[in-house]
Amino acid sequence: MDNTTRLQYLEAMGIDVWLSRTLTNEQSDPTVLGEVADNWESLEAEVAQCTRCSLGDNSNQTFFGSGNKNADWMLVSVAIDQLSSTDKAGLLLTEMLRAIELDREDVFITHAVKCRPSDNRPPKFNEIESCKTYLARQQALIKPKIILALGSVAAQSLLDTDEPIDALRGKAHTLNDTPVVISYHPEDLLKSSLDKRKAWTDLKLAIQIIRKIKG
Repeated sequence: MDNTTRLQYLEAMGIDVWLSRTLTNEQSDPTVLGEVADNWESLEAEVAQCTRCSLGDNSNQTFFGSGNKNADWMLVSVAIDQLSSTDKAGLLLTEMLRAIELDREDVFITHAVKCRPSDNRPPKFNEIESCKTYLARQQALIKPKIILALGSVAAQSLLDTDEPIDALRGKAHTLNDTPVVISYHPEDLLKSSLDKRKAWTDLKLAIQIIRKIKG
């Protein structure tokens, strides 16, 4: 069935359809509300060209995400470039993953905000809100079994809450039917050995959840 005919059927059924403005009619790959028929190429192109907030106007680089696009684990941070495999926080993340028998290639790492603020400040509310659709579409494409939110800003943006991170840890939350576990950002863990112990508890909780899902 060609795409035009498919769209006609969907409209006749009363299903709302979203079409990317960056694609031609021949290339269109619709996202149907409740059932995502998306693709990585169009999504990444939209992120690269995004001007939904002022960060897009001033950014010459976006961070789309990296890792396994079929991963069971989706890691969401907020600090652009602070989790590269060469900096201290990124190296600590690598060790955290190894502790639960995972490599970077086994997970998908992305950020709640896809552009870095020019002064390295925390992102503003409207900047986080502007990227939420992108994050939701990444989740729909990956279909992870679990999401690990690293840091208070990432956790609060995913769960639409202003509760502090210590109130969010230690239990499973849910985002679009996917379990969410909250832990500290590796950058913060470098400053506190006590929080490293807490983070290990968070990882063990995530392992328990995903083992239960896999049966």
